[in-house]
Amino acid sequence: MFDLETLKNETTHNNRYEKRLTKLVSSGQEIQRIRTVVDSAIINLKNNQQSFVIYGEPQSGKTEMMIALTAKLLDEGYQIIIELLNDSVQLLGQNLERFQRSGLSPSPKKFNEILSPEIKIEDHQLVIFCKKNSSDLQKLINKLGNKHKCVVIDDEADYATPNSKINKSEKSRINELTGNLIGKSGIYIGVTATPARLDLNKTHENKNEHWIDFPPHSNYTGQDVFFPVDTSNLPYKLTFLSDSGDDPKHLREGLFSFMVNVGYLNSEINDEDTNYSFLIHTSGKKADHSVDYKQIVKIFETLKDGKTTSHKTYLNRIWDIAKERYPGYENSITKYVIANCDRNNIVVMNSDKEVNAADNRTATDPTSPFTIIIGGNIVSRGVTFNSLLSMFFTRDVKHKLQQDTYIQRARMFGSRNNYLKYFELIIPKSLYLDWQKCFIFHRLSLESRKQNKKSPVWLDGEKITAVSSASIDHATVVVDRGEMSFELFDFHNNDITDIFQNTKLTINKIKALSTLLGENHLPTYLISYIESFLPLGEKSVAVHLPKSIKGYEDKKGEVDKATITRTRGFIGNRELELDKFPDAIHHINILYNEQSRARIFYKYEGNIRFLKTAKK
Repeated sequence: MFDLETLKNETTHNNRYEKRLTKLVSSGQEIQRIRTVVDSAIINLKNNQQSFVIYGEPQSGKTEMMIALTAKLLDEGYQIIIELLNDSVQLLGQNLERFQRSGLSPSPKKFNEILSPEIKIEDHQLVIFCKKNSSDLQKLINKLGNKHKCVVIDDEADYATPNSKINKSEKSRINELTGNLIGKSGIYIGVTATPARLDLNKTHENKNEHWIDFPPHSNYTGQDVFFPVDTSNLPYKLTFLSDSGDDPKHLREGLFSFMVNVGYLNSEINDEDTNYSFLIHTSGKKADHSVDYKQIVKIFETLKDGKTTSHKTYLNRIWDIAKERYPGYENSITKYVIANCDRNNIVVMNSDKEVNAADNRTATDPTSPFTIIIGGNIVSRGVTFNSLLSMFFTRDVKHKLQQDTYIQRARMFGSRNNYLKYFELIIPKSLYLDWQKCFIFHRLSLESRKQNKKSPVWLDGEKITAVSSASIDHATVVVDRGEMSFELFDFHNNDITDIFQNTKLTINKIKALSTLLGENHLPTYLISYIESFLPLGEKSVAVHLPKSIKGYEDKKGEVDKATITRTRGFIGNRELELDKFPDAIHHINILYNEQSRARIFYKYEGNIRFLKTAKK
């Protein structure tokens, strides 16, 4: 007998999360890092934390984490989950497809699919994708009304969502609309690799003490691979250009080098032909993309046409590069290039080309051995490039590098281990060094947050800005005293004295202290930064003998001797000992209290600001 109620009662959707994790395990993915983040997010929600951020490295698998989080939220009974993305057709298509292929129930929909009057927003669950576009957001708000409690998961949350008019007592349009979407009872979860702007802007009242760190998977290739302090033994090929890297011959050489690597991989290493991509990022201007496009087209035409004057010259150059890089294989590589140079796909990705989502998809998942991607800002955020083998990055920076923007431009990060030693980054040396410093600053900031979940201290200066100044809430952000401190430890004077007496080089003293005390008390990331900037060598850094804070008095809200904290900071002229270290710009101080507890303090004497949000 047909019994509809019984059938419905026996149908359950409360195991979507575990089913998704099981599927990930079967495909060989690591799930513990996902489970930890999702569990932490649910704890936040059960503790009535309605606005927080999940942050992780660029291209470290955050989309897969968002799918699992969405599944868990559905299991927990949340009705409407909105996935916000950048105003990019390409990014929308890429992420929506990944969500739909995951098997989520209900199947995720684009916002315009639910606008029809026939679609009723009642008690059934919905997963809705929407771009951060003012028109799209307003239509979605109109459809949902203000009766429905939404969970907003904001991918690339620090882009467009923060209030860029915060110091004018106004709201920028996307900030206002996302706020209206969340409403008074909704939940906001920002997801990003670069949370500084969300913190310094206090976007949608997110609280940094409830942020969640999403660690990368074990096969991740990121900052430590591409931007180590010591570049003498890199696992990939780094090619430096002169600072005037806009000479057309540099791009031609970069293309030939890419083709040589593809030729070697597909003729000597891979069992089957594999399609690879070469990302060209020289400008944010669409006119410049057109120039690059025409140059690449002309090179391929010359390689195909034996009648052109440069045909033999170009192939001879490819042969030379192959002989230098893969001696003994130059003939097979050049033959591969001759036979396959017409198997190319040149894709321009910018706002003019957004309508052609099919072309863009052949860029992110290449369909030919020689796939060339040319673009500006659209290629810089969120978009994943599979089989990316080379990157040509010469974008001119007339002013300071904006830290969050340049971290997002590291499109080579991700799972590259299978072909990492064949990957090539082509870049002017000065730009590489500034880019490296962006990552060092960023990591130092995030490490500072991990110390007892304190407010992060964002470094700003030395040709680098933390975020756009318009997004910094001057009412809540303070310019810190210019010193950083780390976790408390038990003070054993004999051990520390032994290091001072038996270690000659100052930088080695710092390393020895870090080894003795541990990563949480003197992080190696700080040492890396110090080592990267020693303009006067040993004279640039000072490690001071331990000092007691016995002379200070406890004062509520200002000085706490037990925790060795002082609102105005401890490191002044007495601690810097400028007469003894007149040329030092990096200072390491060890301060201890009467209970034999101690803390390491770092102070930089230079053009760096330390920004953090004041607790209110």
